[in-house]
Amino acid sequence: MSKSGQKMTPEAAAQIQSSEAKHHGGKVAKDSFSARVQRAAEKNQKNK
Repeated sequence: MSKSGQKMTPEAAAQIQSSEAKHHGGKVAKDSFSARVQRAAEKNQKNK
């Protein structure tokens, strides 16, 4: 969980991942920050 106490949402993760893909020719590495936030968002959705 972030210091602010807010959990990562799928929408926020998608925005981060989209931005990274734009900067890297449409690719996102599986060990990148955006990939990690996507996994965190999925985990948070499952724990609702």
